[in-house]
Amino acid sequence: MSRADAPPPAGYLGPRGTFSEEALARSVTEGGVDPIPLASIHDAVLAVQEGAVRWSVVPIENSIEGPVTVTLDALAGEASAVRIVGEFVLPVRQCLIAREPMDLSAIETVVSHPQATGQCAAFLRAELPRATVRSANSTAEAVRTIAAAADPACAALGPELAAAVYGCTVLRAGVEDRHDNETRFVWLSRRADDRPPLRAPATDARKTSLVFWGAGAGRAGWLVACLDEFARREVNLTKIESRPQRSRLGKYVFFLDLDGAEEDGPVADALAGLRTHCEQVRVLGSYPAAPPG
Repeated sequence: MSRADAPPPAGYLGPRGTFSEEALARSVTEGGVDPIPLASIHDAVLAVQEGAVRWSVVPIENSIEGPVTVTLDALAGEASAVRIVGEFVLPVRQCLIAREPMDLSAIETVVSHPQATGQCAAFLRAELPRATVRSANSTAEAVRTIAAAADPACAALGPELAAAVYGCTVLRAGVEDRHDNETRFVWLSRRADDRPPLRAPATDARKTSLVFWGAGAGRAGWLVACLDEFARREVNLTKIESRPQRSRLGKYVFFLDLDGAEEDGPVADALAGLRTHCEQVRVLGSYPAAPPG
């Protein structure tokens, strides 16, 4: 294949074997992109901002642990040119992984990404109460670390794919606290109309994501007035999050997801109304919604 015919590069949280790699592979058509592993979620977002890749897929929300704050913070801050152009919901099955078969009682250290350890908190308390928990940049990095470690008392939480990639053993599969554990991933691009070659969605439903903030946020009723712009136009909000504005204590930005496209009449009117209350309203993306379930 010539360079001109090569599929466009798409970033994801590496190394090989992460849930992000699985989300990428399962959400796009086979051979539609060239997967590029990156060192962190932040790097995956900024790679789109800087033009190093055409797209990236990053986690934004987990059904157990809630928002992936590094993604939200990057989209609201440094990555102001980046748009969400698609989403994919991945069922997440965490595994307890070791370099070789061993009893759980012999495990002294568990390594994983903080989202994964949070998703398996009850399992860790019940089955490995004396183990020290250490953080890694990704679940696959955790598995790669214990695969290379000289200490046989180390284990990792991560995907079965990572165990296969790094030649490790799954000691226990399905150790997440809830078996309906899911992570929502979003596809990012510098252009709102530049959609990756996603597998066809099951519905024509659209979703819009935005972030807003304003000087009136310290005034009683300000947030209610903002949200009322959607309520009185019967625009359904599916998520609301607040994050520190990173200026001084007590200053926040607010993230919303809502049903409908940015150009739909009620949504467009609600956004126009919202702008009358805010210093900044930024639409992060208006894109096809992932099919239910």
